[in-house]
Amino acid sequence: MAIAAAAAVLVAAGCTAGTAHPAASPAPLPRDPRTAPALLKIATVFNHDYDTGDYGPAYTRWDARSQAIITRADYIKRHQDCPSGSRTLSRTESVSPGGPHGAWLVHYEIGGQQLTDYWFYVRHRWVFDLVLSNPDAVKLYRMSPQQYVAALGCTH
Repeated sequence: MAIAAAAAVLVAAGCTAGTAHPAASPAPLPRDPRTAPALLKIATVFNHDYDTGDYGPAYTRWDARSQAIITRADYIKRHQDCPSGSRTLSRTESVSPGGPHGAWLVHYEIGGQQLTDYWFYVRHRWVFDLVLSNPDAVKLYRMSPQQYVAALGCTH
């Protein structure tokens, strides 16, 4: 009798499951203006997010090729498990066109060192190209989590 009651509950649940409304898909990301001031503002926020450990929004700005290297969850976990030694904030200074394959160059400074990142305008969004900007990080992200920790000398 208990088995029959349980079966009836499962059948009823199965019948109602098909009538439920699917979850709404996330809202599309807003369009970015295709201007130098817009990229400067976006890159400044991107660098600040990374510098302060807010890795999710930074990852969201990666281009598809970069996101194919490591999942968002793995990227965030690796940085939480193995934070970088420096917490020096970057200073985003300027942007300019003229990079390879139509990239825009974002010039910034960390602790006196001048650095350049590469950004593209894709489907109405400014996106960060990790492969061009930081090929050493690409090598690290392609490692297993254990190799990554060993390569960086982290203890967790």
